[in-house]
Amino acid sequence: MWLVLGWLMVFSAWGQTRPVTPIDVGGPNLPAQKIGPNDLVGVTVYDAPELSRAVRVSSDGFLRLPMLRQRIRAEGLMPDELEGNIAAVIRAENLLVDPVVTITMVEYHSRPISVVGAVRRPVTFQAVGTTTLVDALTRAEGLAQEAGPEILVSRPQKGENGSPATLIQRIPVRGLIDEADPELNVQLFGGEQIRVPEVGKVFVVGNVRKPGAYPVQDTSGTSVLKLLAVAEGLLSFAAKQAYIYRREPGSSAKNEIPIEIEKIIQRKSPDVPLEANDILYIPENKGKRLTITTLERMATFGSATASGMIIWRR
Repeated sequence: MWLVLGWLMVFSAWGQTRPVTPIDVGGPNLPAQKIGPNDLVGVTVYDAPELSRAVRVSSDGFLRLPMLRQRIRAEGLMPDELEGNIAAVIRAENLLVDPVVTITMVEYHSRPISVVGAVRRPVTFQAVGTTTLVDALTRAEGLAQEAGPEILVSRPQKGENGSPATLIQRIPVRGLIDEADPELNVQLFGGEQIRVPEVGKVFVVGNVRKPGAYPVQDTSGTSVLKLLAVAEGLLSFAAKQAYIYRREPGSSAKNEIPIEIEKIIQRKSPDVPLEANDILYIPENKGKRLTITTLERMATFGSATASGMIIWRR
């Protein structure tokens, strides 16, 4: 065996030799999965450096090699299947009698997964190998403090007539993270968008000790008494009657719901549940009520501040 640094001497059938320069197809070999548009593949044809190179799959799913007249379909194929297709084309065009083709996966660009919303670092990455929802959230460095109780996983689908459609799956954060339910840790294949909505807020303004915008993780357990407790109670000159301003679904108008807050505190009337984006307004006793526009401005200001605190004075 003769070893010559930098060159490999290959003996031909006629007993002569010719130098063959090693071809760098670039990058490591990633886990094998179906090839898609814009993926970068390394094609190596043994003893044929003129055919060996890194090639990017076109947007319509084909790739083209030098000296080959026809394009080669790559989209939807596994790497070993593409090896067979390339070898068949080389034989059909009489370039080599028995070509040996190797495909190396260099880059995947056809399987993006986006993680956006209330996460620490929104990110887009490629699904390589087995990827789960927890993997995607880990890539985004976890949920932000203001994350809501659900994660929305949007998957591309085909409709009944073949038109593009989107399937949205709702994953409860408590079941996925706290209870570690394996069925909720869904597998991702690329093309998904992971959205983490911010938690809803209830705004408390008026004559309370600590007005503010308070997050609501579970609307089923949010009520007037609980919000008053979080707001550290009423001021001494608070009115006996308060108001809830609530926007009805599909409407731009807000409904005004009067409540007897003194009777609720004295347990003479049942507690009143609150929903996300409600405004709980406690006016001053015998004072002038503020308009809903003023209340919304106060709530918006409180939501925009870092602490969520609203300072209200007459």
